[in-house]
Amino acid sequence: MTTEDQTQPGRELLAAQETDVFAVHGADPEVLAYAMAKYSRSSLSMRQSLAEISAQRAEQFLNTFYFQYGHRSIADLAHIAFAIERLSLLAAIVLVDEQRWDGQERSTRYQSFQKSGWHTPEFGSSAAALQAQALYNSTVEQLFAGYQSISARILEALKQRIAPPESMTAEAYTRTLKARAFDVARYLLPLATNTSLGQIVNARTLETQVARLLTSEFAEVRALGTKLRDAATGPAWNVQAAAGDSLCARIAALDPSLGAEAETILNRTVHAAPTLVKYAQPNAYEAETRAELRLAARELLGKVAKAEAPVVDLVERTESLEVELAATLLYSVSQHSYRQIRDLVAELPATRVQEYIALGLCHRSRHDEPLRAFHAGQALRFDILMDIGGFRDMHRHRRCTQIVQEFTAAHGWETPDAGDLGADVLLLTEAGALAEYQATMRAALEASTTLAAMDIPEAKQSALYLLPLGTRIRALFKMDFAEAQYISELRSGAAGHFSYRSVAWEMYCAFARQHPELARHWRVTDYTQPIDLLKR
Repeated sequence: MTTEDQTQPGRELLAAQETDVFAVHGADPEVLAYAMAKYSRSSLSMRQSLAEISAQRAEQFLNTFYFQYGHRSIADLAHIAFAIERLSLLAAIVLVDEQRWDGQERSTRYQSFQKSGWHTPEFGSSAAALQAQALYNSTVEQLFAGYQSISARILEALKQRIAPPESMTAEAYTRTLKARAFDVARYLLPLATNTSLGQIVNARTLETQVARLLTSEFAEVRALGTKLRDAATGPAWNVQAAAGDSLCARIAALDPSLGAEAETILNRTVHAAPTLVKYAQPNAYEAETRAELRLAARELLGKVAKAEAPVVDLVERTESLEVELAATLLYSVSQHSYRQIRDLVAELPATRVQEYIALGLCHRSRHDEPLRAFHAGQALRFDILMDIGGFRDMHRHRRCTQIVQEFTAAHGWETPDAGDLGADVLLLTEAGALAEYQATMRAALEASTTLAAMDIPEAKQSALYLLPLGTRIRALFKMDFAEAQYISELRSGAAGHFSYRSVAWEMYCAFARQHPELARHWRVTDYTQPIDLLKR
């Protein structure tokens, strides 16, 4: 026996004791979730588990441990990618309202939405319904015409103001200025505007998401929930099969039997999550609780005028946890500011406060997570009133709790003249487009109000689709120090949209007023200082 032969067993033993790390590719999401879950119930390695697993065995395992024993953490292991195309901006905002969500949506800065089309709800066939639909269609058409007109006029105004530098190509120059023109014009895009997005979520989040969508008051959103569930449980689009026909042909030319085998592998039907999402149903807890909370909010706030509030209000913590919970529940179904609701609730008897909290939990079943309003106790609470377009960007921050109020015309709309090019720069005025912008926004909100007042359920729902992205929306952002610092630093940067740049700056200012020593450590960009558009 050679020296090498004598040392070989020792090498094998040493290798078996070393950490092994490898990436896994090609396993179906549920099969991979099953294999990972087996770490807690089997001594098999990942390679061994995947080699002996079939989709049928995975389904049997998940039916036992996921549905019978409530091991929902297993669904965290199955990640599924979706393409969701041609849905309204309204539906997209509802869709992505998950704290555990990853995805990307079409950008209003880098793409023109002129040809995207829009969603038209069902109105019915009565004379009143046809009248409502005509108003809806004409309003959306007017908004898109204004979007196109103002995009072009702002672009020309920017070219007149900013000369192209010698170091920049004509294409880059036009592209950069066009992005700012879209930043202004997007305020006129209605919530009916079609968009597209991709998302990658785990099956647990998907199940919650589907149930929430199925509970929506919007028919489009409920239909979207059904389509998501069907897409997860039905055959998935196989990108390898779409690209593999030529490969199979080349293999078959060399060996027909191998060609047939390759075709079988590449064209096999994959079901992304046939087990974990199939039982997702409307969330009765959420629907029943929201209805009762609306009645409670109307009783408490119905005759209370909305108090004036700043764009960003950092509401200091003076109340008990009980008052915070009750106030947040009521905030979620009202249009008043958080400070105003908090102060009203704080004056109520303790028994009344407990009644509101009980309303938020009394319909909760065994498997329901408490409503988002119960994610309470954070030190920093920013109550923000901003345009919907800017909110869509702020909405992407997931390390905080967001309590978003419903869409409404009650808060009015923003005029995108207060940008970050300097206090004397009013682009809409320079472009001769201010009157057109104001008239178009005013007509859209008036049409929305008219539809909301009609005695037709479909018209009332469709009214919100007419709200342009320039319409204000209120949302409460609860977070810790690190997230507040992160948002303020990131979103105040010169490359951002002026809408959320101003909000991020106001977040910093509000924090600095309450915690001046801590604010010194924040690396924010002063929104009040002009920027060079061509160097963003």
